[in-house]
Amino acid sequence: MSHCYINSVGCISIQHTSDQTQFLDEVVIYDKNVIPVIPPNYKAYIPPVAARRMAKGVKMGVVASNLALKEAAVESPDAIITGTGMGCLIDSEKFLAAIIDNDEEYLTPTSFIQSTHNTVGAQVALGLKCNAYNFTYVHAAVSFESCLIDAQLMLNEEEASTILVGGIDELGPITTKYHELVHHVKDGEIDTSKLLDSKTSGSIFAEGAAFFVLSDKKQESTYAQFIDVEIISDLSIEALQNRVHNFLDQNNVSSKDIDAVVLGNNGDVDYDDYYKELQTTIFADTQQLYYKHLSGEFSTASSFGFWIASKILKNQQVPDVLKMNIKEVKTYKNILLYNQYRGKNHSLVLIQSC
Repeated sequence: MSHCYINSVGCISIQHTSDQTQFLDEVVIYDKNVIPVIPPNYKAYIPPVAARRMAKGVKMGVVASNLALKEAAVESPDAIITGTGMGCLIDSEKFLAAIIDNDEEYLTPTSFIQSTHNTVGAQVALGLKCNAYNFTYVHAAVSFESCLIDAQLMLNEEEASTILVGGIDELGPITTKYHELVHHVKDGEIDTSKLLDSKTSGSIFAEGAAFFVLSDKKQESTYAQFIDVEIISDLSIEALQNRVHNFLDQNNVSSKDIDAVVLGNNGDVDYDDYYKELQTTIFADTQQLYYKHLSGEFSTASSFGFWIASKILKNQQVPDVLKMNIKEVKTYKNILLYNQYRGKNHSLVLIQSC
């Protein structure tokens, strides 16, 4: 089996993550339940004329991918694999609204063309003039993890040596309203720093993009080594511990070897019990970290967690804002990530220092 190194990262989020020189040095606290990204300087990466025609998610993806490629010193990858839960949501909403407003007649195709889920991957490839393998996974909350599986398989089969992998999702005003109606979004304003104290249903919604260059070759910029990933469509709380133990056993690692566990707690009182099951049992004496008070919830929010874990292993330090408990850890070697959304689409990801 080939090694899979995380050689670079690029992240656009509701925090100042586009600045590659810092790692959550300046944390932004919000009092909203729906939060857009902090826009980077798009003009530095995309010609203004082209940017005006691009959906927000596409622009985020182009910038985040450029950040990752630049750090890894890669001009054109051997493959581009993107994941998204909802795709270019704003253009989808525009097209559907136009169908209704125009009684299904006299429709321009622009919004429909730009609404497809693979628009981000295609636009990244066009900008790089890259004709290599290009695939988009749309698997709800495990869309990003599906990309990791594909990338790992390609490296193991020696079909590629350098792969650009990313997760992107944008907010759409109409779709967000639907989520609010069914209480997937928390009611009213909420202090994001106290997300886990809310004791109510739903979470804060946001958007973002995170890209990584994965390779079978280690280089100076390498952050960590991606070891394995597993996705489970449906899993009961009672079966969670055994599933985690089996995943670790398959990779010759025990729960005691995990130096930090990165959990996807999002403040939803109805479903955070999955995380509490691990927090109070097999990882009770492990450094516990969370991140959705900094990223918000969206289909590919787990890519933000992957970004955090990569940063920790390279810098060998954990910002206090991520800590759910206080444990003395001298060296971070093994980090396990666990995420789920509303009791479905569970994922386990293991990465190690190198």
